Amino acid sequence: MDEIEIEVPSFFVCPISLEIMKDPVIVSTGITYDRDSIEKWLFSEKNNTCPVTKQLLTDSELTPNITLRRLIQSWCALNSSYGIERFPTPRAPVSKSQLVKIFNDARAPELRLKSLEKLRSIASQNETNKRSMESAGAAEFLASIVSRTVDREVTSTSGSEEILDLMKAGEEALSILYNLQLSENGLKSLLQVRNGKFIESLVLVMQRGSYESRAYAVMLLKSMAEFADSLQLMNLSKEFFVELVQILHDNISKKASKAALKLLISICPSGRNRIKAVEAGAVQILIELLLESSEKRSTEMMIMVLDLLCQCAEGRAELLKHGAGLAMVSKKILRVSRVTSERAVKILYSIGKFSATPAIVQEMLSLGVVAKLCLVLQVDIGNKSKERAGEMLKLHARAWKNSQCIPMGLLSLYPC
Repeated sequence: MDEIEIEVPSFFVCPISLEIMKDPVIVSTGITYDRDSIEKWLFSEKNNTCPVTKQLLTDSELTPNITLRRLIQSWCALNSSYGIERFPTPRAPVSKSQLVKIFNDARAPELRLKSLEKLRSIASQNETNKRSMESAGAAEFLASIVSRTVDREVTSTSGSEEILDLMKAGEEALSILYNLQLSENGLKSLLQVRNGKFIESLVLVMQRGSYESRAYAVMLLKSMAEFADSLQLMNLSKEFFVELVQILHDNISKKASKAALKLLISICPSGRNRIKAVEAGAVQILIELLLESSEKRSTEMMIMVLDLLCQCAEGRAELLKHGAGLAMVSKKILRVSRVTSERAVKILYSIGKFSATPAIVQEMLSLGVVAKLCLVLQVDIGNKSKERAGEMLKLHARAWKNSQCIPMGLLSLYPC
């Protein structure tokens, strides 16, 4: 028997996914989309326009198109004999009153874990629930549980069942908090929790928590740092940097390591933070990680952090103290990416200009750094990098120019 093609009415099809809508919702421009598709567009992909009209959406509220949903369900039922299944009626988004009740229940110790499990289930259903939770104050509520947990853990010397339950609640709350994927306003609100001291709570989680909780803490801190003011970033504690470096050392997950690197990149333009990071051992651990790194993006970020840290004398001294420091930075030039090459040349330039003792100048020659700088002059690496390489070669020309350590093919490139 020949297969019968069923023509789907065009207004049943989502403009984004081009599939039949299971849960049609209307955005503020009046266009209807399938909930999953428009939520991905708005919340996961961080867009703020209507995909069809390109107009700016005045808000992210999604209104169920009940009439269209019923038409689609009726059409599916009429064509069931052709193998088309009727879409079930979607569950209504959580209401603020439901959330407030769960928040209140969670204040009772015996209901805390059960309430958090309900919140996790609600958040996992769809993006609308996540946004509803954020609007209802879930971020502040969950952050308060995390803070209360670490405070009690620090002050308590007992391993009572109450403390163990509170620790479980803290880990659950932190997991939910991270997975809410808070908006800019939500992340800014976290920066004000406990009069701006929620960061300290997350540092304690990185210090004392499980591997999973430490990962959530550093990834959440990375997101929060994007919206922190300069004063908050300059007042970060030494412990903050110690625990950040420890995350890199322990390599608990790729996501956590990348979050730690991104966090260092965002906070180390401050000179005070550079010194704190160096004192926490960041330079040494980054060189060790570079020795083993083969992943492009991670290598780029490690070199970017080293570049920032080598802009202070303490950072350059730590890099030179490591036996593989100079060699590893030089090795990454022209081997990973243009960004890596440019930053690595900048690191060598900083050392050659500000920290080059006669011994260091000779070490750079014997390690092949000078030959690499000569090579930089003839490749497409960016004018600024070529200028830096040329300036450095001229600066130490007396020690380098006539050396037998430079291959003849590259010696001809040496700037006059």
